[in-house]
Amino acid sequence: MTRKPIQHESLWRRILRAWFDPRGRDTGLVAFALNRITGIGLVIYLILHLIVLSSLTGGEAGWESFLQLARSPLFFLFDVALFGALLYHALNGIRVTLIGVGIGARQQKTLFYALMLVGVLLLVYAVWLMATVA
Repeated sequence: MTRKPIQHESLWRRILRAWFDPRGRDTGLVAFALNRITGIGLVIYLILHLIVLSSLTGGEAGWESFLQLARSPLFFLFDVALFGALLYHALNGIRVTLIGVGIGARQQKTLFYALMLVGVLLLVYAVWLMATVA
């Protein structure tokens, strides 16, 4: 289903809509768009991770400020989002690989939902571990 672009809409808006708008798309295209989003998010996280780790070169003061940041509730939410994105990206990658080698191509929607259920269960378990062990 192709949507007509709104005439006054900018080129960048049309590009973003074509990439990320899931309406009227089948499961495979939504999975692909989510894979793009999580991939971009993981790259951004890696850059931020290196920036935060560079603060540790400041000696004991840098370490203390890092610990204060790492123990904050916002950091916990970022950890949960990171693990969720990592799980989604990895499990969808496994699905794409299986389909690419000819396993489950006819059941790709079922495979997607099954792997996402596994991902949600793993995420819930990981959140429970992060909340209780830390």
